[in-house]
This record gives sequence, C-alpha cells and structure tokens, in this order.
Amino acid sequence: MQAVNYYIVVDKIKAEPTKVGGLELTDEDTQNRYDKGRVISVGNLVTGVEPDFVIYFDKHAGNSMEFKNKSYQIITIKDVVLIE
Repeated sequence: MQAVNYYIVVDKIKAEPTKVGGLELTDEDTQNRYDKGRVISVGNLVTGVEPDFVIYFDKHAGNSMEFKNKSYQIITIKDVVLIE
C-alpha cells in the first residue's frame, strides 16, 4: 500500500486507559483532541514525515479505510501536529 500526493496512511495507536480516583478513563473520557499513530506510508509530496514515525494528528482528520482486514486512518500532512 502506497500513499500518493499529500496523503499519509496511519495505523492508530490505542491509548492505555488511565486511572483517576479509582475510575478508569479512556481516551474518549479525557476529551483529548489528538490521536497518536504510526506512519505506514507517505505520499510523494510529503516532506518531514517518514514511515515508522510516531505522530499526533487531529482526531477528526481524514477518513478510515480497511485494507487487508486492518483499519487505517488516511490523513493529509496539514493534519499532523507533532512528530514524536
């Protein structure tokens, strides 16, 4: 699978639940605006991001796509906010 142009294929990394006062909070409970993911493929016009980078991107960005029974998020370079 190869992304084209300004697109990036990302495999989302699930955040571990955190405990606060005995309650287990998930990512949805914390109102975190960004998701974390591992870059699978980058388009030919993308600079500064390489495959296997761990990035943070806007939670509402892009679309999900299923490829070979696995779900991926397809975003553009403008949705990347941080490279780990």
